[in-house]
Amino acid sequence: MSENKIKIDWQKVGLLPVVIQDNTTGEVLMMAYMNEEALNLTFSTGFAHYFSRSKNRIWKKGESSGNTQKVCSAFLDCDNDTLLLKVEQKGAACHTGHKSCFFNEISLNDGEIPHEKNEKISKPKYEILDELYHICLDRKFNADPKNSYVAKLYEKGENTHLKKICEEASEFAFACKDLSRAKNYRDLKREIFGEHHENEPEYDVIYEGADLLFHMVVALAYHGIHPENLLNELSRRNGISGITEKNSRKS
Repeated sequence: MSENKIKIDWQKVGLLPVVIQDNTTGEVLMMAYMNEEALNLTFSTGFAHYFSRSKNRIWKKGESSGNTQKVCSAFLDCDNDTLLLKVEQKGAACHTGHKSCFFNEISLNDGEIPHEKNEKISKPKYEILDELYHICLDRKFNADPKNSYVAKLYEKGENTHLKKICEEASEFAFACKDLSRAKNYRDLKREIFGEHHENEPEYDVIYEGADLLFHMVVALAYHGIHPENLLNELSRRNGISGITEKNSRKS
């Protein structure tokens, strides 16, 4: 595909809204955003690249799922502030496994969502943190609090899931402390260590750590922040002295 020659007022639009359409059927598959770099990558490679607001980075569609979008044609609207892409979609466009992200048909009479508009092809495989993040978003907007633990947390308000983080952090810390005690005094056989698996206090640390991480993802999803941002921050700090990094915060 030839290099991008279109003119976008990036200062005005910030991020360019992009509507993605199946080149063969005309079905609208999804809606996303591009910054200037993502737009240029799309035109130079011939495959759709977008800017993720939750991950705060550019991503190639299908980079983890393999469900890429080969761009067949592109159209800019009359105000030069919205882009339409017609693509050859490999697999499902939606992370849920539906061909299109627009599968929840809303009744115009009562506002309810009676059924899914299209069938799933096959659900793509994502890394567990990405999967949990999208599950939390789905529970936040679509799930019944009577049937979903995450939806129930969200319904009760932010303080509820923030308190869970404090609770799980304490349990994780105590599990680590119990593991240390087990290592020091296991031979005395005065106590049985391991709440979740008998005589496996190491598993308690893993179990409680997973609980803590899960509730952190719940809180991040509440604010629309992808957990990958935490990993990126750790990568940024890697190789920097902890003392130097801490001192830099004071300045």
